[in-house]
Amino acid sequence: MADLTATIRKFALQNAVKFDGKANPGNVIGKVIADHPELKADMKSLAKQVAEVVTEVNAMKPAAQLAEIQKTAPELLEKKEVAPKTWPELKNAVQGKVVTRIPPEPSKYIHLGHALSFIINAELANKYGGKTVLRFEDTNVDKAKQEFVDNILDDVQNYLGIKPSSIVYISDDLPKLYGMAEQLIMKEHAYVCFCAREEMQQLRHAGKPCKCRAKAHTEHMEAWRSMLEGTYDEGTCVLRLTIDMEAQNQVLRDPVLFRINKGTHYRQGTKYAVWPLYDIANVAEDEWCGVTHVLRSSEFGNMRVELQDKIRDLFGWKPKTVLQYGRFNVIDAVTQGRELRELIEKGEVSGWDDPRLVTIKTLKRRGIQRQACYDLALDVGLSPSQTNIDWDKIAAFNRKILDPSAQRFFCIIDPVEVTITGAPKQNVELDLHPDTNHGGRKFVTHEKFLLTPTDATAIETGKLYRLMDCLNFRKEGKGFTFDSQSVDAYRKNGEKIMHWLPAEKKGELVKIEMVMPDNSRAYGLAETTVKQVKVGEVVQFERFGFARCDTIEKDKMVFWYSHR
Repeated sequence: MADLTATIRKFALQNAVKFDGKANPGNVIGKVIADHPELKADMKSLAKQVAEVVTEVNAMKPAAQLAEIQKTAPELLEKKEVAPKTWPELKNAVQGKVVTRIPPEPSKYIHLGHALSFIINAELANKYGGKTVLRFEDTNVDKAKQEFVDNILDDVQNYLGIKPSSIVYISDDLPKLYGMAEQLIMKEHAYVCFCAREEMQQLRHAGKPCKCRAKAHTEHMEAWRSMLEGTYDEGTCVLRLTIDMEAQNQVLRDPVLFRINKGTHYRQGTKYAVWPLYDIANVAEDEWCGVTHVLRSSEFGNMRVELQDKIRDLFGWKPKTVLQYGRFNVIDAVTQGRELRELIEKGEVSGWDDPRLVTIKTLKRRGIQRQACYDLALDVGLSPSQTNIDWDKIAAFNRKILDPSAQRFFCIIDPVEVTITGAPKQNVELDLHPDTNHGGRKFVTHEKFLLTPTDATAIETGKLYRLMDCLNFRKEGKGFTFDSQSVDAYRKNGEKIMHWLPAEKKGELVKIEMVMPDNSRAYGLAETTVKQVKVGEVVQFERFGFARCDTIEKDKMVFWYSHR
């Protein structure tokens, strides 16, 4: 059906031009069905025909694709004007005065969800010519480590390219926080509670005060100073804020502000025995850092906003402008610090940069570019509901960045050697990039070639196949025979285009180890030109995908697979 072939071809060309030279068969089928609903009756046949045309179109150079559709279906190139996405306006923002904060807890390596939140804070501050403070919430003595601080600094400044106006460690401000505690005790807004944890929880749930609450503030001050001096053991007592034990919001029922921990802190050593909890530390640091806008995930919860505003009131500090957005959920990825630590401790993943994770370290090793994270952050925006992100979306943004410049090479995983009888000796030169880097990949070919196992087993007797930019061949009996070198001959009757490697001098090819997304290893061979690739560079292996060169060893090159 010539008309149907023409319809498929025009939609394949449209899709290829839109997506950097690579049409997607599923998208093409959708367009064809929209024009010819009756074809749903034989989807199997349609899918086969679409696959054939898409393979042929994808074998063309982007310039040729564009030239053909401009000639045959220029109306499909008409673009509707779509306004580019921009960051929203911030309430109460004053040009040059906006200050946001990036507040990681150095108890783990940061992941994509953190990165998106950090980018939002930095970009919205930049929008108003403001500043962003990098603040380490390092008051969890048992989990905070210098290793995590160092890696967060590297991820934020070097990978994400965020340059904070200042770097703050909450643990450095403990004397100031202790001063706040004493002010609260003196004004009878805080008290030292000696109740056991279970009793405290039961009384809070019941909305009843404990016996400690009624003591004089002088007794509480004495007990507080004993806490600071290390007189009491861990768990003996805590400092609580006096609010309302009958409050409907149970967070306001005399929450704990400080507790005892005599462990060794990564930064302060054993200098301090009393440590602040999240709410008072955040309120204080937001004030001292001059933060004007608190931009954070809604995981924090609105109930805690009321508590933090209460603490501000007690010190005469003005409320902050708070903007909460939905949690960023990366589908099928583990992101909780506790779960990640357990996986590492049990040996179920190889480390914080295991390819199955979405930590910044993993993204970097898999070749995900910084700009892809920024594009993704702008795309998901500040929706109040949870945003579910799958790897395909991350890959789409990254592909758009890499495709215009990544060098192309042939790599065959688990190669199968075939002989094409009658194939002429050739000097074949291919492009390092079809648009920006012509030539540079030189091959000497004759009759022996390496193919992928999938391609080698899919060849059917009598049908015409093409080795990309090299030659056409057929299967006859149990062997393969040369047909021609003509691209036009293939376009008329061809079945499939395959990538390849010359096998006459197989020993000169480069051994490749590919670290796959599931942490398995794939092994193969690549063309000799790949030797020019440097560690850290991302390339595109034709018909396989993008991959980042991770290490170059004496006998092989190791790549991490990025995506298709």
